[in-house]
Amino acid sequence: MRSAGGRRRLGGVGTLRHIFGVEKPVIGMLHAPALPGAPGFEGDWERVRARVLADAEALAEGGVDGFLLENFGDAPYYPRRVPPHTVAFLTVLGQEVRRRFAQPLGVNVLRNDARSALAIATAIGAEFIRVNVYTGVRITDQGVIAGEAHLLLRDRTLLGSSVKIFADVAVKHSAPLAPRDLALEILEAIERGRADAIILSGAATGQETSREHLREAKAVARTTPVLVGSGVTMANVESLLREADGVIVGTFFKQDGVVHRPVDAERVRAFMHLVRSLRRGLS
Repeated sequence: MRSAGGRRRLGGVGTLRHIFGVEKPVIGMLHAPALPGAPGFEGDWERVRARVLADAEALAEGGVDGFLLENFGDAPYYPRRVPPHTVAFLTVLGQEVRRRFAQPLGVNVLRNDARSALAIATAIGAEFIRVNVYTGVRITDQGVIAGEAHLLLRDRTLLGSSVKIFADVAVKHSAPLAPRDLALEILEAIERGRADAIILSGAATGQETSREHLREAKAVARTTPVLVGSGVTMANVESLLREADGVIVGTFFKQDGVVHRPVDAERVRAFMHLVRSLRRGLS
């Protein structure tokens, strides 16, 4: 099967290298400001577009291996499906990024509209999506959210898409409906949900991911890649990359490490210089 971008479907240990071209990739966040229709929208769509492209330029100059675009500024988020205008504006942003930059691109539609993310990613030729609640049920500030892996995989088959699914397990800003074993949740996401990669994060945006959980995830996931989804800094990236197959970085790349500020290319450059040296030591 091939997506709109014509990419062949692969799985297992080669997934990340096939997408990003390197071992232990660094994915930089493109946090879109509030889109038209969201409570925080400031009335200037061109400013939103310019900010996303400027952040992409700074991440590219700094040397990241990929981007992940999401409607970060749209809080409070819809728990499931977002309105058509949100899909439209995110698609335009994604297409602009694809047209201007060579880095692989992912899409995350907050809070949990994986079906729209897949449609956007397939249409623009993006490589992957992030799904916050893929299997199981989580209690969030948007209420109780249940995964829709059964619908998402059928959409992917219907579209003939090769877009990969990076699924969070025990995602940040959420709690389980009832106590659950992390290893079992990971196994269900992989074996029953057929996720292409697993993401582990801390309790909230910018908070560090548990090393114990990361080691447990790697032991259970086996050949399925495990990425760290929050709290990555220059101080901890070495220890995280010894365990994880890749990292997603948002807050640390921003000016002064403040999540709502623009990306700081110098911070990205210093981080990526360190990562490249670490890769040589870990290979």
